[in-house]
Amino acid sequence: MDQPSPISRRNLILGAAAFGVPAVLAGCGSDAPSPTGQGGGGLGTVTIGSNASDEIPKKTLDTVVKGFTQATTRINTVDHNTFQENINRYLRGTPEDVFTWFAGYRMQFFAEQGLAVDISDVWQEIGGDYTQAFKDQSTGVDGKQYFVPFTYYPWAVFYRKSLWQERGYEPPATLDEFTALARKMKADGIVPIAFADKDGWPAMGTFDILNMRINGYDFHISLMAGKESWTDPRVRQVFDTWRGLMEFHQPAALGRTWQEAGQSLAQKKTGMYLLGMFVAQQFPEADRDDLDFFTFPEINPAYGTDSIDAPIDGYMISAKAKNVAGAKALIKHFAQASSQNVATKLDPGTLAASSKADTSGYSALQKRGAELVSKATHIAQFLDRDTRPDFASTVMIPSLQTFVGEPNEIDPLLAAIEKQKANIFR
Repeated sequence: MDQPSPISRRNLILGAAAFGVPAVLAGCGSDAPSPTGQGGGGLGTVTIGSNASDEIPKKTLDTVVKGFTQATTRINTVDHNTFQENINRYLRGTPEDVFTWFAGYRMQFFAEQGLAVDISDVWQEIGGDYTQAFKDQSTGVDGKQYFVPFTYYPWAVFYRKSLWQERGYEPPATLDEFTALARKMKADGIVPIAFADKDGWPAMGTFDILNMRINGYDFHISLMAGKESWTDPRVRQVFDTWRGLMEFHQPAALGRTWQEAGQSLAQKKTGMYLLGMFVAQQFPEADRDDLDFFTFPEINPAYGTDSIDAPIDGYMISAKAKNVAGAKALIKHFAQASSQNVATKLDPGTLAASSKADTSGYSALQKRGAELVSKATHIAQFLDRDTRPDFASTVMIPSLQTFVGEPNEIDPLLAAIEKQKANIFR
C-alpha cells in the first residue's frame, strides 16, 4: 500500500537566536572512513555528522551509506544527546558536509541562521517521492528547501500483548480507564508505567500528549512558540493531571535511560510505556511481534485523540560543507525509496518518509504505526523540535526534571518557566 501522508500543514514559527553550548561535535566521535561506506566514486569524499549512536540506528546508517557508490564517505558518530546539545557551535565550527537533523521548526531555525545549504535543486529531482506535507516540513520560511526526510515514528503507549492477554488487560479509551488499568497493574505487582528521564527529553513526550489531550493542538503549538503563559491555568491542569499519574510511574526516573525503561517493558517488569516506536529497538527480535500499542486516551472530549507526536528525522547539508556536490548526491541517495526500505527493515521502530517506499514488508507494528499517523488530525514534531532550541535545552529539560523529582511544587516551577520564557522569546 502507499505510504500515508502523516503531517498536517501548519505555520511554523521561527526562533530568533541560537543557543550557546561549550563544546563542538567535530572530533567527538569516530572520524575514520566508514567501513561500510567507501564508495570510491568520482565525487571525492563526503563526510557525515551523525547522531545515530545507538546500535540499531548506527548499523542502519552504515548499511544505507554502503549503497552509495558515487563517493567515499566518512561518518563521525556522536552520542545522540551530545550531538543535539552542541549542534549550534558544531555548525559554526568545522562541521561535516552532511549532518543528521530534524524537520520543521528545528530545520528552519538553522536555515535562517545561514548554517545550511539551500537544496531546492535537489527537491526538483526528489519532490515526486514525497507528499506536500513532507515538503512543507522541509521548507524554510524563505520558501526554499533545506532538509531531506528519511524516516519518522509515532509516539504511543506500548505494551506486550502476551502479558496483557495473561492478565486480561484492555487498552483504555479515557483517562479514567487508564488510571483504573494502572491501579490494577499495581495491585498485580507490576509497575504500571515505564518511565525514564535521565537524558532530559523523554518527559517532554508526556508533557506534549497531556497538553494536546487537555488543551488541544493549537494551544500546544502556541505555547511552544512562546505566545501563551506557562502560568495559565490550562498549563497548570496539565501538570496537575501528570502529578496524579506519578504514583504509577517507574520510580527513580532521573537515574534511568529510555533504553533501560524499554528493557523493563521487554522483560514484563512494567506494564506500558509512552515513547516513540523506536522502543522496539530494545526488544529481542523474537519478541518484537509481541509488542503493540494504543494511542494515549482521551482526556478532554473536545479534542479526543486527534493529536500525536510523530517526529521526522533526515539530513541537511552544512553551510561550511567542503564537498557540496558530493553531499547533494548523498542526500539524493537518502531520499530514494530503496534506501529507506533498507532502513525500515533494519530498524523496527521507524517508518519510511518516501511515498514510494515499499510498505508491504512492514512488520505488524510498523503497519499499525503508519495507520495511527495517517488517522491523526494533528501531528506535532515533539517539544524540543517545536520550540526554540535554547528554550528547550536550558529551560524545559531542567524544569521537567525538577517536576519529575518534586511533582508537588507546580506553581513556583511554572512561574520560573514563564520568567525564563519571557527573557528568551523577546
